[in-house]
Amino acid sequence: MENPLLLFPQLNISASKDKPYCKVMKPAIKEEPNKASKPGAKQKRNRLSLLLQKPEFHESDHLGKPGNLTKAASSVSPEEAVKWGESFDKLLSEKAGLDAFTKFLKTEFSEENIEFWIACEDYKKSKSAHDLLPKAKTIFETFIQKDAPKEVNLDFHTKEVTSQSIRQPLRSTFDAAQSTVYRLMEQDSYPRFLRSAAYRGLLQGRPAARAPLRRRSRSFTVSDFQGVRPDLTVW
Repeated sequence: MENPLLLFPQLNISASKDKPYCKVMKPAIKEEPNKASKPGAKQKRNRLSLLLQKPEFHESDHLGKPGNLTKAASSVSPEEAVKWGESFDKLLSEKAGLDAFTKFLKTEFSEENIEFWIACEDYKKSKSAHDLLPKAKTIFETFIQKDAPKEVNLDFHTKEVTSQSIRQPLRSTFDAAQSTVYRLMEQDSYPRFLRSAAYRGLLQGRPAARAPLRRRSRSFTVSDFQGVRPDLTVW
């Protein structure tokens, strides 16, 4: 019996064409799943991280870059520094005073308090009601909810009231929480700031020296300061 390839030579030609064609198609088939993959999952996981980088909640936009804190404090006159000792409100109302106090809180590892206060001040200045919801959610997730990255110390009632008002936020949503944190700073951190070597140096016209880092002490609550007046004595 004769060889069928001799009778039908086109079979040999077809086979030789099919082999390279299969080799060409295989890489294309392997690449197909990559084209259908969805890159959005990683972006969803980083949503909170991106929100925290917004200018309105970024510390450097409110207080200047960290390198500028020493420069700002060194330009403060003794007369201006004396005014900071008049009241906590006076201290926070001055840009240089806010900078110096923030720098001091960093040495005590409690800067989340002033950052929360600043975020609330910015929140209340929102130009439209449309901006309130995303800002409120960011503040809540950053400073108030359980195990938040910069959780501030609030009593249960204040935290609960604030949590409920997040659903339909108003400009007054964080007023109670902000007032609580303000009082804690006024009655705890502010007196220590006035007794700090950095502040005493400003009173004497010396640039603020780099303060040693202070070990974080236990967290205080409002009940710790009920009926207690702040000690504003400058040593």
